[in-house]
Amino acid sequence: MLLRLLFIILAFPAIADTVVPARTIRANAVITETDVTLVASSKAHGYGRIADVVGQEARVVLYPGRPILLDDVGPPAVITRNQLVRVRFLGNGLSIVTEGRALERGAIGDRVRIMNLASRATLFGQVQEDGTIQVKQ
Repeated sequence: MLLRLLFIILAFPAIADTVVPARTIRANAVITETDVTLVASSKAHGYGRIADVVGQEARVVLYPGRPILLDDVGPPAVITRNQLVRVRFLGNGLSIVTEGRALERGAIGDRVRIMNLASRATLFGQVQEDGTIQVKQ
């Protein structure tokens, strides 16, 4: 009896609300409330609340009716590729501020490659809330 009940439970997938795009959303676009809707789905690893997706940036193209998976969206980028940025180096009690060029897009907290315009050296730094890049030794 218990085995039969277990088989019945496992045979039918659970249905839950899943967030899906209402229209095609291009990569790097910030998602608004009108871009998404809730549908019943048995697909796992998706978002279950619209509030979790609104304000996030699409990392890939999102197609209507397909569930938005956890890796498909993330925080919006504050710096773009080739943007001029302030670079702040901190280490051993020394603080240096210079100008650099971002070599990739990045959101707050992301580790990005940058090029120091004075020395042409490629560095890695973390994007700060104010849009500067902090490089630590």
